[in-house]
Amino acid sequence: MRARRVRAPLTIRQAIDGCFEARKAELKGEGEAGRWMSPLAVHILPKLGKQPIEELDQHLLKEVLEPLWHEKPETAGKALNRVGLALKYAAALGLDVDLQATMKVRALLGKQRRTTTHIPSMPYEDAPAFYQRLLASENVAATALRFLMLTVARTSEVRLAPFSEFEKDVWTIPAERTKTAREHRVPLVPAAQRIVIARREASGSEFLFPSFGGQPISDAAMAKLMKDAGLAFRPHGFRATFRTWVEEQTDATFEVKEGCLGHMVDAGVVGAYQRSDRLVRRRALIDVWAKFLTRA
Repeated sequence: MRARRVRAPLTIRQAIDGCFEARKAELKGEGEAGRWMSPLAVHILPKLGKQPIEELDQHLLKEVLEPLWHEKPETAGKALNRVGLALKYAAALGLDVDLQATMKVRALLGKQRRTTTHIPSMPYEDAPAFYQRLLASENVAATALRFLMLTVARTSEVRLAPFSEFEKDVWTIPAERTKTAREHRVPLVPAAQRIVIARREASGSEFLFPSFGGQPISDAAMAKLMKDAGLAFRPHGFRATFRTWVEEQTDATFEVKEGCLGHMVDAGVVGAYQRSDRLVRRRALIDVWAKFLTRA
């Protein structure tokens, strides 16, 4: 008679790792940026990672999440949701887990106090002067920030951009690098084109804005530059700067304004029939914005 094999308990860390591997294909860039795991790695795994997943209950979760439930509600919510997915993963393996643990801890912790905090953005009236200040620096981060202002692209889209995405006067950001998971074509004004040409000659890397090691500049490089200049604004805030300027200073349509920011504006039936990304009209608007910034 064969001896029954004793199965070692599956830890919370192992359950989370297994769940992550099973879901990678659904995540943007297969989760390589670490955003899916980040709230778990910081707040859950250090305290609970070694415990068996079958012992996880609402009381353990409350102890870990209570300090950040109201202070960092978004982070706490993400961590709890992903723990719930790990519990479902463990249940699929046949383990005796409490699938209602996340619901129970929400009852214990109560409704979260949420306050909306907008990313600080520079008033559009001040943007041209700041752009001129950046022109005085040959720092890679300063050049990247100028490029960000000219294209109103997201910070991650700019800093991770490889030269392969650029062709003549269009920058094509593939779906896996956009927040909407849809390809986004960015019209390049002459000033932005000159940056691409100059960086291609000076880069020595596959990336438009590399660090000394050849990898993309860090996500803090442009923000640090603004902080060192004594500014409370953030690079991502230039998207709001543009959006405010375009609202107050132009008569552009809603679809063109939002399209410049890479936002989805054609959904449902409209999206099925409307195939244009309004590149020509967006180029005309971005050109006016660039002339405003550069005082051309």
